[in-house]
Amino acid sequence: MKKIIVLTLGLILLNISFAQQFTLPSVDLKTLDGKTINTRDLLKDGKPIFLDFWATWCKPCIVELNTLADLYPDWQDETDVKIVVVSIDDARTQSRVAPFVNSRGWDDFTILLDPNGDFKRAMNVINIPHSFIIQPNGKIFWQHTGFAPGDEQEIYNQLLKLKAQLDTTSKK
Repeated sequence: MKKIIVLTLGLILLNISFAQQFTLPSVDLKTLDGKTINTRDLLKDGKPIFLDFWATWCKPCIVELNTLADLYPDWQDETDVKIVVVSIDDARTQSRVAPFVNSRGWDDFTILLDPNGDFKRAMNVINIPHSFIIQPNGKIFWQHTGFAPGDEQEIYNQLLKLKAQLDTTSKK
């Protein structure tokens, strides 16, 4: 039993260490209007990013994004975060993404398409929703898989923690 606990703790620490060392990869994605955007371009404005992988068929993803849409204006004012959501809908269901997004009122989010799963693979995403908080320098600050009501408080706490860290760093 002790070996399992030690192994589990080791894996958790490795994951935390990996998350803090991993940098946002350079992958070309599509916008809803068909333009190509490189993921590294998301960092140009120097803001933290809440990055979320989702799909139109994923119920927890929809609950999460609906919840975040309600909270985003306040979060943006308090933490300067921008929300970028990446649909992993494939070529068959990709045409549903724009009408789906428009019907949900997710207008404030940056919506990107990853129909071939290149970005998903580069970010080691297996299950969705999978969320990341990305520092302005491109390093992953925090990540989380799944969503249940109440998880938005943990996301918010992590955003505040990053904001405090960035404020401290900028004062030095």
